[in-house]
Amino acid sequence: MCPQCNTRYDDWDHGGEGQEDAYAVTVQRCVGCQVIADRQDQLGRDGVDTNGVKVGLIPAAAAAALQAQRELAGHRHRITDDD
Repeated sequence: MCPQCNTRYDDWDHGGEGQEDAYAVTVQRCVGCQVIADRQDQLGRDGVDTNGVKVGLIPAAAAAALQAQRELAGHRHRITDDD
């Protein structure tokens, strides 16, 4: 079994006359995958070491909550430093 396309060699007709292949090729664009690939490319152009870096998608509300949490933690850290 091919780990990339999940077909077996025997799934294909290997040129048999009049036999249709068991699979048909389709092409579709996934906007999510496109956005991930664009961000990966941008990181590389920005000179970021991308070894081990995983770019993924999370819901916008979750991203906003994480950002608010970071800002609150930064604010608390500044207050503690000022004391």
